[in-house]
Amino acid sequence: MSPSARSSILPHLALMLSMLVWSSTFIGLKIALSAYSPASAMALRMGSAALLCLPLLPRLLRAMKHPAVRRVLLFGVLCEPCLYFLCETSALRHTSSAQAGMVLALLPLTAAAGARLFLGENMEGRAWLGFALALFGVIWISCGGEVSESSPAPLLGNALEALAVLCATGYTLCMRKLSAVLPPLLLTAAMTFAGTLFFSALSLLPFSAEPVRLAVTVPDWMPAAAILYLGIAATFGGYGLYNYGIARLSAGRAAAYTNLIPVITLFMGVFCLNEHMTPAQYLASVLVVAGVMLSQSGRALREEHAHA
Repeated sequence: MSPSARSSILPHLALMLSMLVWSSTFIGLKIALSAYSPASAMALRMGSAALLCLPLLPRLLRAMKHPAVRRVLLFGVLCEPCLYFLCETSALRHTSSAQAGMVLALLPLTAAAGARLFLGENMEGRAWLGFALALFGVIWISCGGEVSESSPAPLLGNALEALAVLCATGYTLCMRKLSAVLPPLLLTAAMTFAGTLFFSALSLLPFSAEPVRLAVTVPDWMPAAAILYLGIAATFGGYGLYNYGIARLSAGRAAAYTNLIPVITLFMGVFCLNEHMTPAQYLASVLVVAGVMLSQSGRALREEHAHA
């Protein structure tokens, strides 16, 4: 394989792997919330990732001396991880991991619209058609969602996850803008430090929350192991891969890969947490995958390479 072909494939592989890791975070976070409060779980998750990023702190502080970089970076990390995970941990207290993953599939549409408005990126008709097909699949999956012990208030939970999507859109646009001047690892370090400070402060507030109820029984050690996994694999590894991919693709095109999250999460929820999935949801999952493939194919890909 030629170097140019390899360099064009690597961002896609990085995004695919980050989606696989992120899909598992809905399961891991649900398990963590069965023993920890939302703020404590996120503080521990971000703290474990921040430890890996400590060597990057001097470089990050030097980069933040530039006012333009500092403003965009602070707004980006406020959007995600701070507000994004605040909304998402609250959402998972009320809805299933599978349904939360479905709502996240709205991100490609919001990111593409934001990129068009603020970054001047264009989207081909084929890409929009792919997004629409995937969105129809997500809506179909959502219509088949059922109230259960692990999903006591799905409408509230899904609404909170929708707010998380808007926060993720802000993060995606900011990271796309900053990727021209800062390497992906430095962007990852910034969000881990910000998340650690934000959620550590929240965990000190006198707020208590009932543990999340799971449809399965998990060992006592698993919530702590889930937090370590969320911090090291999902936060450090997942965001590192995503920031690498978004630095080389358009913001809307990179965000299109998040359409895979609801499908992967749905299957993980069934096998890991005994969440129910109907035959119609299986069929709807096929539409989501087809929409992602359509948005990444043909002429749509050529437009993407123009942005790389």
